[in-house]
Amino acid sequence: MTCYAEVIGDPIAQSKSPAIHGFWIEKLGLDANYRAHHVLDGEVEGYLAARREDAAWCGCNVTMPHKQAVIPFLDRIDPLAGKVGAVNTIVREVEGSLVGYNTDVAGFLEPLRGQLAQQHYFRMARILGTGGAARAIIAGLAGEGFTLVLAGRNPAKAQSLLDELDPGGEHHVAPLDHFAEATDFAFDDREGCCDLVVNASPLGMRGQPPLIFDWSHAPPGSIAYDIVTDPVDTDFLTNARAAGFATVDGLAMLIGQAAAAFTRFFGVEPPREFDPDLRERLTA
Repeated sequence: MTCYAEVIGDPIAQSKSPAIHGFWIEKLGLDANYRAHHVLDGEVEGYLAARREDAAWCGCNVTMPHKQAVIPFLDRIDPLAGKVGAVNTIVREVEGSLVGYNTDVAGFLEPLRGQLAQQHYFRMARILGTGGAARAIIAGLAGEGFTLVLAGRNPAKAQSLLDELDPGGEHHVAPLDHFAEATDFAFDDREGCCDLVVNASPLGMRGQPPLIFDWSHAPPGSIAYDIVTDPVDTDFLTNARAAGFATVDGLAMLIGQAAAAFTRFFGVEPPREFDPDLRERLTA
């Protein structure tokens, strides 16, 4: 029996997940397929009830706006997904139980593993955005010992997120426009530090307003990380490179979270040695 997995969301036509999973299925020669399925708000319960009865369905990825809406209809959720408060991967077990996971945390952290394997006496991340995507990033970085500065249009919402996701942390909030104007702040010696500036918002995405960030706010040696995937090379990243900073683009997180989900769906590791070819296909 050919097994299949899906990605659900509203909208869903723009999803790159079928291309990613389809690429790996093709490389491995699996008897499986992966497709997109448009699920409207209000249709989540019916969709999951129907798929629960389909033994060929091994699960689905969940994108906006359903990452929290699916939770009441699952039999259980992984502790990390519970902490984040969002599910992006659902796996159907043999007897039909539905289990929710969050692979966004692993996907976000994957391209940073080299830095995180090093010893630092201080880690700080400036996170821009307080929407759904920020939840996994906050949880992931707090778990890696980062002090966070969470910036949003509504600082009260930012504080509420920090209080919920890492109540014991010594974190800070700031209005998003604080970072739009240049600063003459004199940073101290950053040797032995790990500094990140993360765009966790849709700003800068095609069709969205630009993200205005002045790179004088970034400590020397910072890494700029943008989770936006369309375009892949955003103005945020272009300006960061021009200011001398290393960059990580949104495809790194997208492929990383997909890899963790792929293993749960199909029981095998995806062939990551072909990542350069996959990235070329996704950006063609």
